[in-house]
Amino acid sequence: MKFNIRGENIEVTGAIREYVEKKISKLERYFDTAPTSEVHVNLSVYNDEQRIEVTIPMTDLLLRGEVQHKDLYAAIDLVVDKLERQIRKYKTKVNRKFRQNGAPKHIFAELEKEAATNNETESDELEIVRTKRFNLKPMDSEEAILQMDMLGHTFYVYKDAVSGDTNVVYRRKDGRYGLIEPHS
Repeated sequence: MKFNIRGENIEVTGAIREYVEKKISKLERYFDTAPTSEVHVNLSVYNDEQRIEVTIPMTDLLLRGEVQHKDLYAAIDLVVDKLERQIRKYKTKVNRKFRQNGAPKHIFAELEKEAATNNETESDELEIVRTKRFNLKPMDSEEAILQMDMLGHTFYVYKDAVSGDTNVVYRRKDGRYGLIEPHS
């Protein structure tokens, strides 16, 4: 893995860089071949809160974890634990689908980071502050829900593998899921 480690309001020392690389490199054991993608790590400090964001874009899968903690090293450990849970969960789901359907499913979508933040200022004007573009890969609604949950988002846009339509799955306030599909 290649590492791209950035710091906001914090100097990325050799010890921090070494600890991050050592911990995240342990994720390689979950793959047959080590991912060749670049690992993006963003460390930041605001008001005594240490925050780490890790994004690992791969060909058919986007791993992403974000943790806030008082201690930077504890935050690094927690984000690695979160990424391990994501990998195990999705390997289990893919294996289950493989057994059910009799054919391997390697359909994961790469997805944008969620652009909305909770600290946006209110304005009378409607303003688009960020635009994301990504390829929609064909999948079923269950796979879209899995990808949405892995990314920690409340909605997910995908292309339906059967109909070819662009659909949206979302998490409802009651914790269940909803599906929005175009009317023909």
